[in-house]
Amino acid sequence: MDRYEKAYEIYRQQKANDPPAPHERGDMYVSAVRKSDDGDLIAFKTNTGEELDYIQALEAAKSGKLSGIDIFHKYGRDIIRSEPDGIKENNLDHLPEF
Repeated sequence: MDRYEKAYEIYRQQKANDPPAPHERGDMYVSAVRKSDDGDLIAFKTNTGEELDYIQALEAAKSGKLSGIDIFHKYGRDIIRSEPDGIKENNLDHLPEF
């Protein structure tokens, strides 16, 4: 096994040890989104059925009550985005709309 194969095997083993996804842990997470006419995310529906506006979702994520999303600062304000886990299906832009 060359060093590239060995490095890749180490990487694969690390992936196997990742913590479970939010839905596997029973956490509250975003299951659907609402978009503006311009395609911007404006509201979020959770797996518990709760509907959150953008500000409520920001606060829930910051306080640790909402899993599976990241908050980053851009354009002078906090912005919600999907956790970069490489899974296209749980990307906020790919979730069903409500």
